[in-house]
Amino acid sequence: MMKALIVDDEPKNIRILQGLLTDFCPQVQVVGEAQGADPAATLIRSLQPDVVFLDIEMPYGNGFDLLDKVMPVNFEIIFITAFDEYTLKAFRYSALDYLLKPVSIDELKEAVEKAERKLQQRQINLQLENLLFNFRRQTNLQKIAVPWMDGLIFMPLAEIIRFEARGGYSHIFARDQRRFLCSRTIKEYEDILPEDIFYRIHNSHLINLNHIKKYHKGRGGVIEMEDGAMIEVASRRKEEFLAKFGLK
Repeated sequence: MMKALIVDDEPKNIRILQGLLTDFCPQVQVVGEAQGADPAATLIRSLQPDVVFLDIEMPYGNGFDLLDKVMPVNFEIIFITAFDEYTLKAFRYSALDYLLKPVSIDELKEAVEKAERKLQQRQINLQLENLLFNFRRQTNLQKIAVPWMDGLIFMPLAEIIRFEARGGYSHIFARDQRRFLCSRTIKEYEDILPEDIFYRIHNSHLINLNHIKKYHKGRGGVIEMEDGAMIEVASRRKEEFLAKFGLK
């Protein structure tokens, strides 16, 4: 089942498309709807849809403004509009498909099937990336492959200061002040990285122990990292964390 979000400034258009999806695309579950770029951006972050049916021409920000707000995009996009002039620009954004209003049932079904195939391929790619990650760990390589929009970035472990969870994503903070938003959970990184270097001191934070600057005492305590981040230590992990440095 694919989770879908419909973005259109006309409630009537939303109802029509939702009805078409219910009747002709049973593999799609509409989990939300929005009538503008700002509310759509909020829903995308909270609902994590697999596919977004996106109207282009909307007041207070068009469909391309929305994409700029939520980049990097990790969902399939099906543009729906009455304005044929946007076709070339749509494909510049790597649109899955481009449907003109009124929406053709056959074209809608074809677009949904394409989205489904692409999502299945993405899952296969993720499984292969996991295999690659595990292989690197076993061979003691000193870099990890960070999935990015158009491929992979290979980062030395020593250059990574910390990971911070953002829902189903992770921010990676590097020594050169670069920050990457990646479509992997912090748990995935915790599982693959060496335990003697990286420690999860909080549900939302995985740190490189070599980049700790200072520990401030408290119930769990607060860690000051080399990049200036102040991170709370979960109280249940305090003893285990201090034990890594021979402390209690």
